[in-house]
Amino acid sequence: MKRPHTLILFLLSAVLLLTSAQNPITDAPDTVAPTSGRYLYVAVPGIRDYLGYGGHGILVFDIDNNHRFVKRISTQGFHPNKKPSNVKGVAVSVSLNSIYISTLESLQRIDLSTEKILWEKPIEGGADRLSVSPDGKTIYLPSLEKEFWNVVDAQTGEIITKIVTNSGAHNTIYGPSGNHVYLAGLKSPLLNIAETKTHTVTKQVGPFASQIRPFTINGSESLVFVNINELLGFEVGDLSTGKKIARVEVEGWTKGPVRRHGNPAHGIGLTPDEKEIWLCDGFNMRMHVFSAVAPFQQLTTIPLQDMPGWITFSLDGKYAYPSSGEVIDVKTRKILFTLQDEFNNSVASEKMLEIDFENGKAIRAGDQFGVGRVKR
Repeated sequence: MKRPHTLILFLLSAVLLLTSAQNPITDAPDTVAPTSGRYLYVAVPGIRDYLGYGGHGILVFDIDNNHRFVKRISTQGFHPNKKPSNVKGVAVSVSLNSIYISTLESLQRIDLSTEKILWEKPIEGGADRLSVSPDGKTIYLPSLEKEFWNVVDAQTGEIITKIVTNSGAHNTIYGPSGNHVYLAGLKSPLLNIAETKTHTVTKQVGPFASQIRPFTINGSESLVFVNINELLGFEVGDLSTGKKIARVEVEGWTKGPVRRHGNPAHGIGLTPDEKEIWLCDGFNMRMHVFSAVAPFQQLTTIPLQDMPGWITFSLDGKYAYPSSGEVIDVKTRKILFTLQDEFNNSVASEKMLEIDFENGKAIRAGDQFGVGRVKR
């Protein structure tokens, strides 16, 4: 006859075995920094301060393994009430092996190998969508829709100087040559171009038909493609002459009200080979695809699971990443995957980019903007 405690242990073991059979243990996500390979880094909350699109932190996905969720990196960036603040931008310095996140109130630097926060700096005037120089040493950080941009030392976070444009500082692209930075403000139809040797505005492009919203440039820094208020489409500027040269409207789709951003087309990107322009359509929850060569023929449209507000691409141009969370095969236009976190929740963000690693350090990085990568 079995003793009572032996019988209890026997019954508990049976229950555990049955439970394990019904709910098998799956592989846990990796808990160390990537050593090699290609990864998608997604900063959240990257749609306002909504935590329902992936929570708070940096979510890492393995590009070469079906964009499998790898890990969540803890970040700072909080409102005064201690709730996570809106992520406004994300950028990488390969030379400093660091990723930078701007929020409404601050700028933080995180080491990509140790994943430790090296510093967080409160920014007077707030912070918007930053950009890092190709050599990784300098950051152009817009204030939060105010009169100026801060030029920041990427190593220390100290402010070097300010550039006053009085344009409602917002979106920023550091040109691949490293010689110019492109500064778009919410309150101006002109794109300002700053010369990086002197950190001064030396040229303007436009005026466009309305205030500039998201924009992108080609790799040779000869063309700019801009979203503007009230247009379901885009306009094109010549960066050499400073003139607007084209206006393109989406055909066959109604311009309707949107839940965020206030304008029908918010988000535009060039494929890295510069053959196509991908345009976000918030009301219709679509991605419209155009030829990137005049007369900019409208090619197709791709339905999405939610309103897109941004678009970027993998470095090799194989994958498109709308902010609504899909991973799209650029060539076939097929949706391959949807990003999901460790809890199988859908992930969406307007602030994501690719980082490639070798021997535990970053060797190249993409951009939160869908910028062209052809240098003529």
